[in-house]
Amino acid sequence: MTSFRYMHLDVFTASLGGGNHLGVVLDAKDWSAQDMQRFARWTNLVETTFLLPPEDPKASYRVRIFTPHKEIPFAGHPSIGSAHAALECGLVEPRDGQLWQECGAGTLPIRVHGNGAERELSLLSPPQLVVPSSHDAHPLLARALAGIRPGRLPPALVEGGRRWWLVEISDEAGIRAWKPDHAAIGELARATNSMGVCAFARSTSSEYQLVVRALAAGAGIVEDPASGAANGCIAAYLAEVEPNGKLARGYVISQGREMGHDARLVASIEGDSVWIGGRTATIIEGTVNWTLGD
Repeated sequence: MTSFRYMHLDVFTASLGGGNHLGVVLDAKDWSAQDMQRFARWTNLVETTFLLPPEDPKASYRVRIFTPHKEIPFAGHPSIGSAHAALECGLVEPRDGQLWQECGAGTLPIRVHGNGAERELSLLSPPQLVVPSSHDAHPLLARALAGIRPGRLPPALVEGGRRWWLVEISDEAGIRAWKPDHAAIGELARATNSMGVCAFARSTSSEYQLVVRALAAGAGIVEDPASGAANGCIAAYLAEVEPNGKLARGYVISQGREMGHDARLVASIEGDSVWIGGRTATIIEGTVNWTLGD
């Protein structure tokens, strides 16, 4: 049995305990893929990440991302949390205000704003392919969206790191009160090889401009409290279909309150580039005892 540095993080949190869980093993150079998968299965978190020395000379570090069932090339909150862990432990230093994360989706920039508890990290989302659609675009879509009053934009199937059905709901009260049919969303997700439905509604709050709910039945998740990749898809969609709209350059997102969380994400839109960011809090820091090679 060997001890490894380990952190358990709260990513995209507006208040402690409000964000998305992430486990990070900080020095995983001796871990095989089988070791990583076995540990991720044991933590049973949505994702667990493993930090490694970079192979790309441009990169600050390399990360491998595992769900309890498989390795994935990219995800938003594991990327932001892994960068936070690397900074907190002194493994990396920003260069010109940025880190470069090497992962299965390539080497991606992460902007660093501020220090300590006030530090915000922003990740450049992968390019998005937006396919505007309609409420009858797929025979399973209507049942998956039962109980909602649509907003101004039609549904869209968007692909960028992850594949999502994006659906606007008429107002904040409607999205917060919605009781989704998770079985119907799961059927749609499997039929379209997507994560599921990511619903959003515009808000008149002074604290945030968009409310988001990510119903990721395609990944075996009932609801995700804070979704970096999904919010990157929404931002790309809004920038494309409403280039002169109020949200076309960026906005603040509230997510997770319907499931007892309180996440805050920030979308920044610069031309064709979408950055999704927020704060991360370290909840647990110490060592994990694990046997490699079993």
